[in-house]
Amino acid sequence: MRLAGPLRIVALVVTVGLTWIVASILLGGPGSGFPRIQQLFTSPENSVTAEPRARKYKCGLPQPCPEEHLAFRMVSGAANVIGPKICLEDKMLMSSVKDNVGRGLNIALVNGVSGELIEARAFDMWAGDVNELLKFIRPLHEGTLVFVASYDDPATKMNEETRKLFSDLGSKNVKDLAFRDSWVFVGAKGVQNKSPFEQHVKNSRHTNKYEGCISLAQEEAAAAAVPAQGGVLTPHPARSALLLLTSGLQGGDR
Repeated sequence: MRLAGPLRIVALVVTVGLTWIVASILLGGPGSGFPRIQQLFTSPENSVTAEPRARKYKCGLPQPCPEEHLAFRMVSGAANVIGPKICLEDKMLMSSVKDNVGRGLNIALVNGVSGELIEARAFDMWAGDVNELLKFIRPLHEGTLVFVASYDDPATKMNEETRKLFSDLGSKNVKDLAFRDSWVFVGAKGVQNKSPFEQHVKNSRHTNKYEGCISLAQEEAAAAAVPAQGGVLTPHPARSALLLLTSGLQGGDR
């Protein structure tokens, strides 16, 4: 009978200790707590998992370009509301922010081997002098990549010589380019076939994003920075969104 008192005390201490341990595991234990209780009452279908953000590469491309290739993205202007953009290797060559774009054709000349910008200019194709554009693109050297993005009106001042020069650079749509069409194009001096890097959106009051103004045209791709044989522009067979440019040209200044 004398041991009954101490045994009761020991039993009480053990009970309190076990209760504290169980409560700690369920409510406050490291690595468990409420989440463990919630798991007992939550089905896998109801659990919410944060979706990872899609990774972006150079110039915002969804995939990286192969080695020795140049990543680029171009967007034409929309009427006189939104200016065009030309991005190459994560560097903005032309944009409204850089204050080097204008109504008409926005053209960036790039060394096809090094990827270095040679010159960037805007040519007014509504009220400007087309001879300024001709002087700019006539003396191009083989190995020069030509990036073109339209803004507002790309075609009013175009003549037959201008269209032929762009056609020789690889354009297949320049012959149909008209008032307020949207046009983006990448070509090269001396190519033997038509460039796959071209988008042309006709000006239509029925389909325009802005009333009476044309929607945007876009192009994004990976362009080869090293020459291949044959002077050929071909799509990359392994990519749908990204295209491969093999120019087959020798490097030059312009």
